[in-house]
Amino acid sequence: MGIVVALDAGTTGVRALAINERSEVQGLAYTEFTQHFPQPGWVEHDANEIWTSMQKVIAELMESIDEPVVAVGITDQRETVVAWDRRTGEPLHRAIVWQDRRTAPFCDELSAAGHLPMVRSTTGLVLDPYFSGTKYRWLLNEGRVEVSEHLALGTVDSWLLWKLTEGAVFATEPSNASRTLLLDIASLTWSEEMCELLGVPKSALAEVKPTSGRFGETAATTALGAGIPISGVAGDQQSALFGQACFEPGMTKNTYGTGSFILMNVGQKMPEPVEGLLSTVAWQLGEGASPTYAYEGAVFVTGSAIQWLRDGLGIISEAAEIGPLAASVDNTGDVFLVPAFTGLGSPYWDPYARGTIVGITRGTGRAEIARATVEAIAYSVRDVVDAMTAGSGQPPAELRVDGGASVMPLLLQMQADQLNVPVTRPKNMECTALGAAYLAGLAEGYWSSTDEVKDSWAVDVQFTPAGDRRTAEELYSRWGQAVARSRSWV
Repeated sequence: MGIVVALDAGTTGVRALAINERSEVQGLAYTEFTQHFPQPGWVEHDANEIWTSMQKVIAELMESIDEPVVAVGITDQRETVVAWDRRTGEPLHRAIVWQDRRTAPFCDELSAAGHLPMVRSTTGLVLDPYFSGTKYRWLLNEGRVEVSEHLALGTVDSWLLWKLTEGAVFATEPSNASRTLLLDIASLTWSEEMCELLGVPKSALAEVKPTSGRFGETAATTALGAGIPISGVAGDQQSALFGQACFEPGMTKNTYGTGSFILMNVGQKMPEPVEGLLSTVAWQLGEGASPTYAYEGAVFVTGSAIQWLRDGLGIISEAAEIGPLAASVDNTGDVFLVPAFTGLGSPYWDPYARGTIVGITRGTGRAEIARATVEAIAYSVRDVVDAMTAGSGQPPAELRVDGGASVMPLLLQMQADQLNVPVTRPKNMECTALGAAYLAGLAEGYWSSTDEVKDSWAVDVQFTPAGDRRTAEELYSRWGQAVARSRSWV
């Protein structure tokens, strides 16, 4: 029957996975690539290095498998932007990464000028440097990228499609396009008004095609070889929502990665804007199909807070130590850590917040700081889920989770206690790659329907709420006080 290959271009590395019809991983290859920090708050990647790294992991994967590849899916770090010349295929500037904050002053100018309501109603987003559109503007102005008929401005999915097809396809799809500040999420077309506001020429933007459907075929110059259909593309968080089989309205997932990204499927009717949340396109399954929408909350720092304890403070020597250390004490001694290292995302959207630790006494030690870090992740996710519950009118029945920190039982129990709903981890936690594989396989008939996909999704462990509700609410109230102290610091 063959296999489906998923290509996952993350923030710090790339992976290639082979998935069979039972959703089992048949092979995996991974490599990291370089992070560039030219100024405080600036984060960049070398787009050519992303591509050569992807070629490397594809080649490694292909050496380890002996079944034919029937389809390829792509998932990517979403708001990262690449500018390149369509004649040469060469980047015109380093890629500007989703974490980059250089356009915060311009976002402030737009807000002060009264543009936020139009931005919200058209794109579902807020005016924050997180999103791609203001990065494109920076490239065209401060970055000195010249506008011409050969200019391509795209997110990482478009860059990989271009390279995989040797320049034959310049396309994107709604889940990525809806993160640019340039897409009208009702019509799924580039907005003339937003392009004019940000000074981005529509001629430089990719064609918007369905999330699941044939984009093109691989070129002979790729490590995959020629002629393999590329049939599914999605931004990483929407791909994880699909990979978690969250196909019905109200179903919700969280990925505990560098940050935490919580998405709730809200169905095929475009949702009204909700304070503190993003409205985004989850996917479009085929040409002419109605899109599925989602509410999203982005917590910028979760797993990277654990990395900070390891690399910045030296409290732990490896990330796996955080769970046992945090569990070695029953509470934090009223210590709260707000890891607003790059500002606060949902539901606050405060790029000027900064990391804060409050409640330290002479008795505070490594274990208390470690536990406060784990608790902060659970509180931050609750911030978002509470906003989703208010916006959708119903709480999620469960939270499906994946990502690195989801291996930590203490965190998942804290999360269940804070949300007062079950927290469920699947057997196969490669949910982001699975989503891309499912989208590609569905387009090519490898899986017949989402029902068949859903049948292959299986539970590993579920954590149910335990303990006293009053204690959970008191802790969350104290968290709110700590967050207030971190706001508008810069």
